[in-house]
Amino acid sequence: MALFGILGGLTYAAKMVMAGLPNIEPVSLMVMLFAVTFGRKSVYPIYVYVTMEFVTFGLNLWSINYLYIWAILALAAWLLRGMTNPVGWALVSGIFGLLFGTLCAPVYFFTGGWAYGITWWINCIPFDVAHCIGNFVIALLLFVPLRKVMERLYNGN
Repeated sequence: MALFGILGGLTYAAKMVMAGLPNIEPVSLMVMLFAVTFGRKSVYPIYVYVTMEFVTFGLNLWSINYLYIWAILALAAWLLRGMTNPVGWALVSGIFGLLFGTLCAPVYFFTGGWAYGITWWINCIPFDVAHCIGNFVIALLLFVPLRKVMERLYNGN
């Protein structure tokens, strides 16, 4: 349990360090690593991170997105857990970044109607492109080496 709390906190801290860069963050990488390393237990560090976001920034419509968006990425990563190619992981992470606004849009469609949802989604496109590029590069460089570290941490080797 302590490992999961520390990893959730480190994910939050890493995101805060990079907060000056719009939609360039290490959270997607970490969620994928948690899913392939811990399986179902990945919900623990993921939702430690989410809880820290809620405590820091309060609750709003985006909070609803955070309750499911990271679980979608974790499920996708878990389903692809046998993949070893760093380019494959970079593509998964990049596609997730590109689709982030689309995956969040249902909350805005539901709460504000079609016009609000579409306007919100269109306004997010430049940020989703930055998210895509950032996620791709971060995963390409760090997924494989960090996966080895995470597996050693979890397995005690």
